[in-house]
Amino acid sequence: MDPTVRLSVTRTRGETRETDDDVVVVEEPLEIRVGERPVSVTMRTPGDDFDLAAGFLFTEAIASEAESIRHWGSPNVVRVDVRNPVDLQRLQRHFYSTSSCGVCGKTSIDALRVGASRVTSSARVASSVVHALPDALAPAQKTFEETGAIHAAGLFDLHGNLLRVREDVGRHNAVDKLIGSYVREGRTRLDDTILFLSGRAGFEVVQKAIVAGIPIIAAVGAPSSLAVDLAREFGVALLGFVRDGRFNIYVGAERVE
Repeated sequence: MDPTVRLSVTRTRGETRETDDDVVVVEEPLEIRVGERPVSVTMRTPGDDFDLAAGFLFTEAIASEAESIRHWGSPNVVRVDVRNPVDLQRLQRHFYSTSSCGVCGKTSIDALRVGASRVTSSARVASSVVHALPDALAPAQKTFEETGAIHAAGLFDLHGNLLRVREDVGRHNAVDKLIGSYVREGRTRLDDTILFLSGRAGFEVVQKAIVAGIPIIAAVGAPSSLAVDLAREFGVALLGFVRDGRFNIYVGAERVE
């Protein structure tokens, strides 16, 4: 499914108007099921749906591997069959997320503390590498270049080489797609990498990075206070406002040289 759609718009410049075409990012719901049971509905950009499902189930500590992932009766429903039984009741929360806010709240924090450990990687990054991240990610943001209305999550090695990128209308979905692509390959720890976000660094994306063991998170925008607290508790470096030759280190300065 194409992640964009072309629409007719009226462009205004001063007192003049003209009809033209514009490219708009697609936003549609995706229901994720484990077997017959729905566990999440998220507003996403179609594409990489299987990565999104695998990443969501992994970063929310529901399942670390899947026997099969397939669309189920609709391109907007994904069914995941897992190898081991899943106790969905223990999560004690309703999985509903939108493009602006992932699964969040006190129960999420409590579940994270049970399902994840402190990030102990000794990874460090040079400041020059951090400064170069925006320019390194930009050419890979194909849909953003067309629409200007989509988030990107890029994974880099410690030398600043772009390893993989995913885009989505939801920032947490972009992270799930990115991490999920590795989960589907059997890699669930990303200890020597940098997660770079095209938007802000909220609690939900920091939570997901911690589950995957990512030691350094950098973002074009600002972090939230809860994201900073979470990064500090789990030993993750969190950088914000990475743009225009500057950045702020909110926690984990020892990881930045």
